[in-house]
Amino acid sequence: MSSILFRGATVVFPDQTAKSSVLVQDGKIVDLAAADHATADEVIDCHGLHLLPGVVDDQVHFREPGLTHKEDLATASHACAAGGTTSFLEMPNTLPHAITIEGVRDKEKLAATKSLVNYGFYIGATPDNVDELNRATDVPGIKIFIGSSTGDLLVDEQEALERIFEQTTLPICAHCEDETTVRKNAERLAGTSDIADHSRIRDENAAMIATRRATDLAIRHKHRFHVLHLSTAAELEILAEPNPYLTAEVCLHHLFFNVDDYDRLGSRIQMNPSIKTAADNAGLWEGLLCGQVQVIATDHAPHTLEEKAQPYPASPSGLPAVENSLALMLDQVVKGKCSLTQVASWMSDAPARVWGIVGKGRIAKGYDADLVLVNLEEERTIEDAKQYTKTKWSPWSGETLCGWPVATFVGGNQVWSKANGFNEAARGSKLTFDHSRGGYWNTSGGIGTE
Repeated sequence: MSSILFRGATVVFPDQTAKSSVLVQDGKIVDLAAADHATADEVIDCHGLHLLPGVVDDQVHFREPGLTHKEDLATASHACAAGGTTSFLEMPNTLPHAITIEGVRDKEKLAATKSLVNYGFYIGATPDNVDELNRATDVPGIKIFIGSSTGDLLVDEQEALERIFEQTTLPICAHCEDETTVRKNAERLAGTSDIADHSRIRDENAAMIATRRATDLAIRHKHRFHVLHLSTAAELEILAEPNPYLTAEVCLHHLFFNVDDYDRLGSRIQMNPSIKTAADNAGLWEGLLCGQVQVIATDHAPHTLEEKAQPYPASPSGLPAVENSLALMLDQVVKGKCSLTQVASWMSDAPARVWGIVGKGRIAKGYDADLVLVNLEEERTIEDAKQYTKTKWSPWSGETLCGWPVATFVGGNQVWSKANGFNEAARGSKLTFDHSRGGYWNTSGGIGTE
């Protein structure tokens, strides 16, 4: 067995940060307070650095198969590794759609040959594939598009939604924008070429109606449900009280951008759900800090700059984010907005618990050594040309952040470092899901291997 010793790091544990030395053996964390004289096959001097659990991004669109001119599993996983993300959960709206268990398995096979980091793939719901959803095993869950989709993946009829929530057992997540509201707003604003109208078409009311509808289904059917990418402060009213069947997430673009940024960034921040107001930014931050929102994700969904440059509404919605997500939050730690333990909870521990990802999300004995070393004193400016994502751009281009990853480890293997670049021979592993643990609200002690 191989071993690695992280000596003298400031370690971000679930409840505190503390100076310690962490010993990893055969890809597992075996000692959290190794002696100063401890030895290992590799010893890394971590003085002045912080050691965090690797990021678990539970909402990405990596475009393979079918749309690989925008991104693929190799380029996206390189971006993950450089940004400190060690595991991702990918959505089903590739081509073909992953709406059968065979489709999910095909994506897993692709990832096994290409991905530097760990992977899992949702199965997509259609109005009539309940039997297929019930065949699915060892997947994170079911994804429903309640609005903001076309063809088979749009599930908007109440009868079909009732059937999915009543007759399946996997945890469910959904894109919540009311299709009827969006279409009515689009008709009212027909002919517009103003990018800011995107937030008027996909408005607060569209988000509220769909989120209320989906959470009502979850509560009535006692079915675990995760609200993806909250975009409005108003939606927090639905989540005001803890509910054993409900969890929620916010994405970085809804924390950092608002409608005032359209003049500066245009379609670079065109997203579904849309960017909202500065008051919504503040409300979503408060939702995180007070515990109403459990998870931060990216909704990484790249398009080429040529596609984004089309005049609205031909410009597509979506942006790349995985390689800058952790740095954006570390910068907020440096600025005093939140703590390292909160960031580790929102980006690592909570998503692992929501989706029952075994052995992930914490620095604790027995957990997998999915780790990221960060330098909270390093300043770096985001630049389009230096992005690893295939589309080579970021909506945060030009912004200088303080706090960056310097090395990323997956299962104890260094997959990237600032000094040496990528370990092209490394491959991540398929994630293991144990939904019998009961999800976020039943796993306060984490989701280790025992």
